[in-house]
Amino acid sequence: MNIKAKIALTIGVLVSMIVLLVALSVANLQILTATEPDSPAAGPGLNRALIWITVIGGICILIGIGMLIKLPASINSPIKQLADGILEIANHNYDVTLNLKGGEELVEVSKNFNRMARRLNEYHNSTLSDLMASKRYMETIINSINEPIIGLDNEMNILFINHEALNVLNLKRENVIRKSAQEIAMSNDLLRRLVRGLIEEGGKVKKEPLKIYADNKESYFQVKYMDITMPGKDGVTMEKRGNVVLLKNITEFQELDTAKTTFISTISHELKTPISAIMMSLQLLEDKRVGHLNPEQEELSNSIRENSERLLSITGELLNMTQVESGKLQLKPKITKPIELIEYAIKANWVQAEKFGIQIEVEYPEDKIGKLFVDSEKIAWVLTNLLSNAIRYSSENSRVIIGARQVNENKEIEMYVRDFGKGIDPRYHNSIFEHYFRVPGTKVQGSGLGLSISRDFVEAHGGTLTVESEIGKGSCFTLRLKA
Repeated sequence: MNIKAKIALTIGVLVSMIVLLVALSVANLQILTATEPDSPAAGPGLNRALIWITVIGGICILIGIGMLIKLPASINSPIKQLADGILEIANHNYDVTLNLKGGEELVEVSKNFNRMARRLNEYHNSTLSDLMASKRYMETIINSINEPIIGLDNEMNILFINHEALNVLNLKRENVIRKSAQEIAMSNDLLRRLVRGLIEEGGKVKKEPLKIYADNKESYFQVKYMDITMPGKDGVTMEKRGNVVLLKNITEFQELDTAKTTFISTISHELKTPISAIMMSLQLLEDKRVGHLNPEQEELSNSIRENSERLLSITGELLNMTQVESGKLQLKPKITKPIELIEYAIKANWVQAEKFGIQIEVEYPEDKIGKLFVDSEKIAWVLTNLLSNAIRYSSENSRVIIGARQVNENKEIEMYVRDFGKGIDPRYHNSIFEHYFRVPGTKVQGSGLGLSISRDFVEAHGGTLTVESEIGKGSCFTLRLKA
């Protein structure tokens, strides 16, 4: 019997009992009314009427109470079982089953619920197995990477870490997964450096290599920080969900670079001796201590001098470069006036300027320029190199400007060299400061080291060297130093 029929039957029975009770009362009332009050049958009739009404009324009340108790229970019990089953499903217990009784509807509900539970169980098992397989697959890929790699969420908790990273950090997997990297870093110096780099570098590649003592030797790693992004709630906007820290082992390249630097330094030192001997012998020839030179011999001697000076300049640049790369660059700062550095650069390039008819103009407001505390030899070399480049890349009978100015409320001084030559393509503004780089199509001879060494010298003083240039309008190199 379904719930609707139960309710209808209950209401029908209750109504019938009420009608029966009313009819019995009316019938007895008519009998008593027809009987004379003084008649001997009036008393027993009244007693019989009261007994029938009481018995029938009591039976009706008991039946009504029983039905009122049983009907809600028969409806509430299946609903409670269904609610409990839904709660179990919500708690991912898909093995629950229902066996509701009491009507066709409840039996149908039980069948549908049990079928839903079986389907959910099958889907959960298949999805879980797929997720576990994917997780194992990703872990296998991450662990197969030979470079240390660490994954962090936005709260700096470690999401994943491969075997190589555990080995380098000297950690155990069970002690780090889902743990705070900042808390672990308190007792791990290397991880502390990586976390600090992630916060300070802002997700950029760290320029300087990281030296780590691992596998009983010194190893060098390039640290790279990458963002983990995923589609947001709208499915389009990408949101940051964490970071990946990747350590690229560059030990082999570092060793090769060190060997290269050592080789260049050794060769440069060895070349300076024969070049100096050539220059001395040439000086003896030009002093005519071995006789007069004919025009052809003088032309050859001039060619020898030019090439020897060029070789000497290149070896000097190579030695400066090796000092910077090996970290052996030593600065000997002293108080210097900017005009002294400018005058040194002009004196060193005066002959070259006259050769090409270049007019050197000086812009220097003496009463507004402070003093510098720098290695005057290194900064003078930078200005000399910049002025030499300006002269070489200028057309004949043009002009070059060299000057200085005070900036930032007397806290910094800028020195600059401006030419009015053909200029530098904006594509190469950053590349010209790299080792051995020369602008394509340049016919002027050079090693491609001057600007690179100049920037290294300036940055060693905590300053900057920049360029502003437009094709056809010339170039302006500016070095800024603290006053």
